[in-house]
Amino acid sequence: MLMKRRSAIKKDLFAADQRREKLDRLGDPLLAFEEHIDFIALAKEVDRLAPRPKSLQGGRPPFPTETMVRILFLKRCNNLSDEQMEYQLLDRMSYQRFCGLTDSASIPDRTTVWTFENRIGELGAQALFDGMEQQLLKQGYIARGGQIIDATLVPAPKQHFTRDDKEQLKEGAMPVDWKPAKRRQKDLDATWIKKHGKSHHGYKLSVNVDRRYKVIRKIETDTASTHDSQHFDAVLDSANTCREVYADKGYPSAAREAQLKEAGYRNHIQRKGARNHPLSARQEKRNKRIAKIRARVEHIFAGIEQMGGKLIRTIGQARANFAMTMMAASYNLKRLVYLKRAGIKAF
Repeated sequence: MLMKRRSAIKKDLFAADQRREKLDRLGDPLLAFEEHIDFIALAKEVDRLAPRPKSLQGGRPPFPTETMVRILFLKRCNNLSDEQMEYQLLDRMSYQRFCGLTDSASIPDRTTVWTFENRIGELGAQALFDGMEQQLLKQGYIARGGQIIDATLVPAPKQHFTRDDKEQLKEGAMPVDWKPAKRRQKDLDATWIKKHGKSHHGYKLSVNVDRRYKVIRKIETDTASTHDSQHFDAVLDSANTCREVYADKGYPSAAREAQLKEAGYRNHIQRKGARNHPLSARQEKRNKRIAKIRARVEHIFAGIEQMGGKLIRTIGQARANFAMTMMAASYNLKRLVYLKRAGIKAF
């Protein structure tokens, strides 16, 4: 008599609950987000600056702002496209639970995510960045130890123009053979810049990072061709408890040194040599000492890279600003969770 083969697959009506319990035991990283981040407060700030549209009678009501804010952070922290975000919400139990969609018959699709981003725009992204700063301050993580100012290039898809197109665009005219659909796919705001002998196309994100907690305190967004030093004043943080200011060789000037001295800051901007005027041994030694501290800002840019890279897929300055601001807000969210879980106490 042939024996029936046994199988480890056993059907159970409570299988989904058992899997969720096991996920918790293994350590669902999204539970840490849930524990340490006040998403309700973030949603309220977004609604204050970008109110939800009133739903017409009989129309489909929008998803709660809190749910959409959670989706935006998931998307940015994992570098997902709208299409990928929709798929992950349908596929992953942890994402559904985190966004409050476990028992929901409807899941936000790619169009819903895209529409929400466009509705809140740059103001909404800035509200999320400022909201994260408020939560850091509430936890006691104020800007300490001095500030480090730097900028990073944010690449965007390269644009290809014919010689005639370039000439017309330079004169401020739109090429006549561009149909509306083609115009929408052309990014006329991103610019080129050459750095270390290599050409880069896209945008620029300038940041101010506090030395103690490595949190982004201020940001400024622009196109790639804008010089780093032009953002210095915009990101200088007067709230830092230490008066030391660190920056690399792209920021020194006599006027800036005088300005910092008059305002009571201690200048730690690296010196830059000039033709026929190389740096002295003492200045080189000073630069090396500053570089050891200034390098902490590179950890922030590496953290953004670990979230999936800095490449943005959007078209135009406004959407690029939204994407870069969300990069900074998402980094700060993850940084706050790390500080709390690592037991780094504010002082």
